[in-house]
Amino acid sequence: MATKELRTAARIILVGAPGVGKGTQAERLMKRFPQLSAVSSGDLLRESVRQNTPLGLEAQTAMRSGNLVPDEMILKLILNELKMKRWVSAKTSVSDALPAAPSSAPDASFILDGFPRTAKQASRLDGLIPINLVVSLVTPVDIILKRIASRWVHAPSGRVYNTDFNAPKVAGKDDVTGEPLTKREDDGEETWKQRLRKFDETSRPLLEHYDRKGVLWTVEGDSSDEISPKLFAEFEERFA
Repeated sequence: MATKELRTAARIILVGAPGVGKGTQAERLMKRFPQLSAVSSGDLLRESVRQNTPLGLEAQTAMRSGNLVPDEMILKLILNELKMKRWVSAKTSVSDALPAAPSSAPDASFILDGFPRTAKQASRLDGLIPINLVVSLVTPVDIILKRIASRWVHAPSGRVYNTDFNAPKVAGKDDVTGEPLTKREDDGEETWKQRLRKFDETSRPLLEHYDRKGVLWTVEGDSSDEISPKLFAEFEERFA
């Protein structure tokens, strides 16, 4: 895949239903545009807990009590990461009245993953750092359900196969070990229908929020290979 250079910083969020291929698109974008990197709130949280940082200890206390990690804490983790990379001023704080003035350098480009998930969280993020593109990835529900029905896994290694486009060399067997493939317990059709309905309910206000901000762009396709060229073209027009 040929790479492209960015001319200005891209600060983006990908929004898509489970099974739509959000991770695939993020990986392809970072290969196409090497200045783009991933900032994952989940990874930042896990690393903070592992290193026993003050924020990590605070988060661990919340999780052990059965509570969700507060939005303020996630925002601090994201901000700390951006400050460490010098993409925002070291003086920036989550309590600032105005959003940070982020670097416009192409190397300060990132895909934010895992946060925000709600319109309320998006509003808090707006007050911290402005996102300049939110991509809504859309694939018809029947296509997603068909994709899941064709998915098989090798549980010990985590290798994933799909009988439609990534089939094992021998039907029902892992390519490396030859051990039998299985279905995930949570890959039942009803479970997925419920998951997709829940996503639709929670994502609609989030997308409406970013639509009002003028940074929402929607791309549709039946497969990742159909979506990627459209996404690359839009990304190049805006940032390359």
